[in-house]
Amino acid sequence: MAKNPTFSIAGREISAAHPPYIIAELSANHMGSIDRAFQMIDAAHAAGADAVKLQTYEPDKITMKSNKPDFQIEGGLWAGRSYHDLYQEAMTPKEWHKPLFEHAHSLGLTIFSSPFDLEAVDFLETLNAPAYKIASFELVDLALVKKAASTAKPLIMSTGLASREDIEDAVTAAQEGGATQIALLHCVSAYPTPPEDANLRTIKLLADTFGVPTGLSDHTLTEAVPVAASALGAQIIEKHFTLSREEGGADAAFSLEPDEFKRMADAVRIAHSALGTAQLGTIAAEKDSLKGRRSLYFNKSLSAGHKIEEGDIVSVRPGLGLKPKHLDSLMGKPLAHAVERGQAIQWDDFDN
Repeated sequence: MAKNPTFSIAGREISAAHPPYIIAELSANHMGSIDRAFQMIDAAHAAGADAVKLQTYEPDKITMKSNKPDFQIEGGLWAGRSYHDLYQEAMTPKEWHKPLFEHAHSLGLTIFSSPFDLEAVDFLETLNAPAYKIASFELVDLALVKKAASTAKPLIMSTGLASREDIEDAVTAAQEGGATQIALLHCVSAYPTPPEDANLRTIKLLADTFGVPTGLSDHTLTEAVPVAASALGAQIIEKHFTLSREEGGADAAFSLEPDEFKRMADAVRIAHSALGTAQLGTIAAEKDSLKGRRSLYFNKSLSAGHKIEEGDIVSVRPGLGLKPKHLDSLMGKPLAHAVERGQAIQWDDFDN
């Protein structure tokens, strides 16, 4: 299997040591308007995305225009439509790609795409796409996987619907095609995905099985699932993005609006920073709180030579004296000198 523990896109390293790489998937939510697509890129940048992603395909290359039952969608958001009709609405025209790439670059925002056919890879190469993403439904198209891999660009692959064998085949094809940087995204291809079906523990399973960076392509409508994914080790978070669910768009029903996306991105990064390191003991941030612990204090003013009796010592805050665990061992010990009530107890208060 792959065994490439690090991964980078356009100079941004993606690893467990870095905050998750957050991708705003624009998909079909431009609603056929390039001006809206520009606005989405602006909004995704303002909302904290590390990258925006397009989808590059033509309806006639992804399906057939046919009235046969095989080509009609049954169930879900798009029930009753033909695949060709849906993709005709959802496509991002090729002539949009260059101005969209240029606009993202002007903002300092990384932009790349999911190619859905071999020619799309060649086209994206003319734009110097910095990475490629294989969508879940295309994972079984090993010729496409190899074609994208042949560019030697970083390759992200989503695993919705996929069996272990499907993923193994795709990873092998990517390696054979020339990919040296491979990442896998856990994905549930249900639109939207109920949070209880997210199965986020699969993220670690993918990492352990394939030895590559892993993450989540999320279709839930909650901001909590990506945060949980970050806590479980996701290094990449991909989330569909829209300016407004109410205004529509083929994928709007499972996309986050800008304010939601920003909250999600901020929370994901906080969750990652909160993971810290596994350690026991006081850390620097707790230093000022040490005084607030309990410790042993004299409860009475006592003369030198007095042997400690019950009631002479109490466990109270602050924590400037001996730890309370020593209380029993001090019973009967003679004092080395006189002490005052409210004095923190130290070992040198007693004769050996």
